[in-house]
Amino acid sequence: MSINVGILGFAHGHVNNYCREWKQNPAHDIRLVAGWDHDTARLAQAVESYGVHACTTPDELLSRADVQAVVIATETSLHASLAEKSAAAGKTVAVQKPIALTVPEADRVVAAVERYGVPFTIAWQMRVDPQNLKMKDVIQSGILGRVFMVRRRHALSTQLPGIPAWHFVAEYNRDIWADDACHPIDFIQWLLGVPESVMAELVTLHNPQKPMDNGIALYRYADGTLAEVSCSFTCLAAENTTEIIAEKGTIIQSYGDGPSSSAPRPAGIPGLKWYTLGKRDWTYSDIASPTSQGVRLSGLSGPLAEFFHGRRPPIATAEEGRTSLRMTLATYVSTREGRRVRLDDPAIALV
Repeated sequence: MSINVGILGFAHGHVNNYCREWKQNPAHDIRLVAGWDHDTARLAQAVESYGVHACTTPDELLSRADVQAVVIATETSLHASLAEKSAAAGKTVAVQKPIALTVPEADRVVAAVERYGVPFTIAWQMRVDPQNLKMKDVIQSGILGRVFMVRRRHALSTQLPGIPAWHFVAEYNRDIWADDACHPIDFIQWLLGVPESVMAELVTLHNPQKPMDNGIALYRYADGTLAEVSCSFTCLAAENTTEIIAEKGTIIQSYGDGPSSSAPRPAGIPGLKWYTLGKRDWTYSDIASPTSQGVRLSGLSGPLAEFFHGRRPPIATAEEGRTSLRMTLATYVSTREGRRVRLDDPAIALV
């Protein structure tokens, strides 16, 4: 049986990848029935592309009895209020990352999900990437022993045309670091759990109108494990994406973000491999690397459909979304104050 889905906002471009996949692949059993956006041009384009009914207000969409689930893909500043309304309306809810702009806003989302008891997930594509799942599986198998260090490099090319202007408008979004570094930051939480503290340096190097375009965050865990998130949003091409250094081996992944998946690479080269002490050689994964950013983002359409059908748990809970937001906002405190910041520091809620 199909699940009827409404789309609240088309600002986050990721949602268009999901809609195209759901429209083109009947196996997902997702029927797009309604959409809303305060931007009339975006809404008109969605009506033309996906055949959704155009709603004039979020309340109109949420009042429809035939809408069982919603994707919230508006500008980030609107996430909290729409999540509250959607939960109150009894809809299954998926929110595009990040969960909100501030910790108090995230608290509101968590409270609404708990109060109304609705199924809820954050749309974190990196949690369902096949190679990422394999890396986590290798770690959990124990063949590498204790993990000592993780480095995740993540990039975009925001100095080029194509990034929607709202990403750089304070009314709608914090900046590109908050909007996109949250991906690898959540990846670190998903892979290793919640860290104890972070030290970070965030800078604007290319265009002052597109701030926080480069940064490095170093997370420390209670047992001493280190995890580095290195992001450049002025990056044209790359290869290496993930390095995991462990007691009995190493994992290396390439071609796992936008610039690296789209840049030219040798035919047939594996994107994921790991070295183990016992074998003293590399094992190469046969999981193909994505061939473009669009392919990467479209990979979330299947897991989201499974969640809407009740066939899988949340990709990430509201609580996990709030934790990833705290991990992200802590980097601003560290940069501003030049110090290591614990994840329970009250200053994070004031960012």
